[in-house]
Amino acid sequence: MTSPAPESSPDPAATRFPDRPVAAHEPALSIRGLAKAFGGKIAVNGVSLDVPAGSFYGLVGPNGAGKTTTLSMATGLLRPDYGQVVVHGVDVWSQPLQAKRLMGILPDGVRLFDRLTGEQLVTYAGLLRGMDRQTVAGRVADLLRALDLAKDAGTLVVDYSAGMTKKIALASALIHAPRLLVLDEPFESVDPVSAANIRDILHNYVDSGGTVIVSSHVMDLVQRMCDHVAVIAGGHVLAAGTVDEVRAGESLEDRFVELVGGRNQAEGLEWLRTS
Repeated sequence: MTSPAPESSPDPAATRFPDRPVAAHEPALSIRGLAKAFGGKIAVNGVSLDVPAGSFYGLVGPNGAGKTTTLSMATGLLRPDYGQVVVHGVDVWSQPLQAKRLMGILPDGVRLFDRLTGEQLVTYAGLLRGMDRQTVAGRVADLLRALDLAKDAGTLVVDYSAGMTKKIALASALIHAPRLLVLDEPFESVDPVSAANIRDILHNYVDSGGTVIVSSHVMDLVQRMCDHVAVIAGGHVLAAGTVDEVRAGESLEDRFVELVGGRNQAEGLEWLRTS
């Protein structure tokens, strides 16, 4: 008589998102040959990446590297000239509505309906996702409390500081519990205490089965926060993998400078010396 096979541990994504089937080893985001040009300037030139499901993935690169353009194409905000983007098995450009249901997005230079209060804005985001009012109300209260915005719930977003605006936009991206969260510079203008709270929220989200992609210029932050990273420059992927694989025994910042190049010497600025 054979003994029954041991029960396997449930996939955290399957328990968190029971209505969305999870394929084994399926990437949260798969990008193939993505390209975009503006006039005669090539912004993204054949970018290919796989973001593992359940990962905290950092996207780093110098100004003008193509990070924001890549993320905009990957999330359906900007149509690519070439290439394919698939989110959990759903093609972003042939099945845009289905794909966007799986994503929460904090884009660069976020534009909000800032004549709404913070509470109204996040409520509106939830209702747009087809959620019922009772569920939305509970989640709005939870998000405003977690992001330290409860006392400003009745304030118009136009009167928010830059950091508060970033946080209310993040709340709007989280309201429907997406499977993939794409955040472009989420910590810009955010104070250190709020940044720590946001990191805790994001780590808990990943631990429960979600996937986060974050772009940032702060290498130390990415090294401490992310488990995977891709370095982009000149519209190309220079390196991608786990953080330890990419940094290859160095700090991520030193490895980044080595890959990207362009570090200038301070010669010719002797006049700056005060003694």
